[in-house]
Amino acid sequence: MAPSNRPSNAFDTRVQLRAWQRAAFDKFAASEQTDFLAVATPGAGKTTFALACARWALAQQRRRLIVVAPTTHLKTQWVHAAHAMGLQLDHNWSPSEGIAKDVHGIVTTYQQVAMPETAKKLRGLAADSFVILDELHHAGDERAWGDGVRTAFELAARRLSLSGTPFRSDTASIPFVRYEETGVGGQAEADFTYGYADALRDGGVVRPVYFPRFDGLMEWSAPDGSIVSANFHDDLDRTGSSHRLRSALSLEGDWLAVVIGQAHERLMKIRELHPDAGALAICMDQDHAREIARFIRTRFNVEAEVVVSDDPTASAKIAAFSNSTRPWLVAVRMVSEGVDIPRLRVGVYASTVVTELFFRQAVGRLVRWISGLPNQKAYVFLPDDPRLRAHAFQIAEARRHVLRPPATNDGDEFTPEQLTQEAARELELLYEQLSLFSVLSSTATGMTVHAFTEHGITYDDEPETPEPDDSVASGDVLELPEIPTDAGFQLVGSKSIADRKEELREQNLAIVKRLVDFTGWSHAKVQKELNRLAGIESVGSATNKQLEQRARHGEGWLHRR
Repeated sequence: MAPSNRPSNAFDTRVQLRAWQRAAFDKFAASEQTDFLAVATPGAGKTTFALACARWALAQQRRRLIVVAPTTHLKTQWVHAAHAMGLQLDHNWSPSEGIAKDVHGIVTTYQQVAMPETAKKLRGLAADSFVILDELHHAGDERAWGDGVRTAFELAARRLSLSGTPFRSDTASIPFVRYEETGVGGQAEADFTYGYADALRDGGVVRPVYFPRFDGLMEWSAPDGSIVSANFHDDLDRTGSSHRLRSALSLEGDWLAVVIGQAHERLMKIRELHPDAGALAICMDQDHAREIARFIRTRFNVEAEVVVSDDPTASAKIAAFSNSTRPWLVAVRMVSEGVDIPRLRVGVYASTVVTELFFRQAVGRLVRWISGLPNQKAYVFLPDDPRLRAHAFQIAEARRHVLRPPATNDGDEFTPEQLTQEAARELELLYEQLSLFSVLSSTATGMTVHAFTEHGITYDDEPETPEPDDSVASGDVLELPEIPTDAGFQLVGSKSIADRKEELREQNLAIVKRLVDFTGWSHAKVQKELNRLAGIESVGSATNKQLEQRARHGEGWLHRR
């Protein structure tokens, strides 16, 4: 971090990259194509890689930097990560404002870009710029999102797209992505891929994840009035599968209570060696999240923080939880992607979203490695729903190939079939529902854990698997060129320009409110006069130095009364 009042381009230009980050950076720097797609497993360090590319590109030629993130919370994370690498981003930019001259650029969200007025404004600002599209697959969430991204950024000089998992275009093509197949349904073709198995093999990048899967007997009343009961191995149609999953996940039955109890027990055992380890429950909706949090508080007498999208303080809550020792975080989608909380070690997948992309992103919240901490297994407790089971097996298979058991005394390897047979172990549990049908009961009937380790199969009460040394994945130090600037970037202590800008904007707003009361003028008239005195067009496009001058003019005005 730079010392006080040191220009941001004087930050240490050396950055330690992991081996994959350096390889991807070299490939990006050598590419002459406008678009570059990097797919890297959650927790691998996509943000650091992307910012290294941005620093390099902005040093080659002065350009604006524009980052698009999936959520408002991730905008803040990008600001702080960029600041640590000597790049300054404004996360409070709005389409009605310009970009201040004391930042390298802005960070916005796909939801904002989907608004026509925002996309139109960005089209001009992004012309000849460097654009980072974080978790680009979100541009396919809604047609308006993809249309907005294309409109806003098709004139950019370079576009670096990131994703935590390979993705397909199942409805409409996502802008700026090549597909291995033509038309709808093609697999995105990445320029660089770094998968979960690669990261496990390198060591010191991600944790091995294990999936305790719970079966159960669920019973519900269907919309036609019939009473249906089934376990997760019964063959049901799409509607029946949905009702069965909802029945299991409802707290009106016993299934979810048993699963959360097992997850909490595992968390408490982990906290014996990792005292601030945390757990995450991903829920169906906001009411479901609040019910689960209430259950955790009542049953285990511990704190459970709830974060939902409608809560304006959600980002602050996530940040506070990340830096605390509180045991449980309960969310719907707020923490499913991109959010960096390395201390999460246990997850409960209590969502009815069964797509592979969402599942992998959710699991990705628990894989982030903490340097210096031994035995970092993570556990995701989930229903034994066939769709979720298939997704979990794909991840477990990648893990198994890396943590392959040693040869037997006869020189033969244990087969996956032998390990699977030994792994099956029965346990009790339960399950429940939500809307167009009624849940009658849900009971947990068994748990299966496939835990392939160097000793064959490992059960929960056995010693943890030895894990690779932190240093294995280290690459080398990349020397980044200085970014030319004449903007006079000024920092306050270790704060980013964006953090200081936010403080100054709030200070100016408070002064305006006092002046409205003092003068009797309208809010707009006071704002216009302060802008005139400070020589600026708007607060949004003002530098921090100009905002400080504006505040001084306002204070002077108040003192003249």
